[in-house]
Order: sequence, then C-alpha cells, then structure tokens
Amino acid sequence: MIAWIGLLAMAAGVCAFEPAAARQSVDSHARDFVIFATVFNDRGFALYGARTRLRREEEKKFRWETMSDHQGELAFRVPEGQQYEMVVEARGFQTQTRKIDARQGNRAELTIHMEPQTKSGAGGKP
Repeated sequence: MIAWIGLLAMAAGVCAFEPAAARQSVDSHARDFVIFATVFNDRGFALYGARTRLRREEEKKFRWETMSDHQGELAFRVPEGQQYEMVVEARGFQTQTRKIDARQGNRAELTIHMEPQTKSGAGGKP
C-alpha cells in the first residue's frame, strides 16, 4: 500500500511539471517576429525559387536565407525589436530590397513584384 501511494505521488509530481514544460516551449517563440512574403513575376504569377536573404539593418552580413516555394511564398522567424533589410533575387529579374521594421507588432506581410532585367543590366548574351 505504501508503495502504491509513493507511485501515485511520483505520477502527480510528473504531471504537475508537464504543463510548465509545454508552456515553456510555446513561450520560447513569444518574442519572435514573422516576416511573410509572396513573390510574383512581372506577369503576376507566383515566382518559384527566388533567393531571399535577410539581415539586421546595421549589419553587413546576411544572417538568414531562404527560397520562395511553388506558390512564391517564403517566411522568416526573427527576433522582434529590430529593423531588417531583405533582398530578393531571381534570374532574369532586377534585385528587390525591402526594409522591415520589427519594433512594433509581431508580423509583416510583404508582396514582392519582380521586374525583368533590362538588356543592358542582364550582363549575359543578347
């Protein structure tokens, strides 16, 4: 009987700590800022494979990088309270740069319309 009571006490102790552990994993992203963007080509279609790099505004080196998916969508999860610069590049298109202010709110949604490179700026064969 004593062993049974001890087993119940241990089980109750484990259950008491479980919600706190689960809450901690949820809270670990509480100070994140989400940058969500959709990239379109010049004809309004989703642009797959656009290379997108992100850095804090005061830094020279890019910290994050991703590619747009088949729907032209991409996302970054970054610390809030900063200003960021995002650069979007795709073959045959002019590079697009956006500033993102993550000091207020918790999300930014951007729509990027890529413009075709001019022949003089393409740097390739005519």
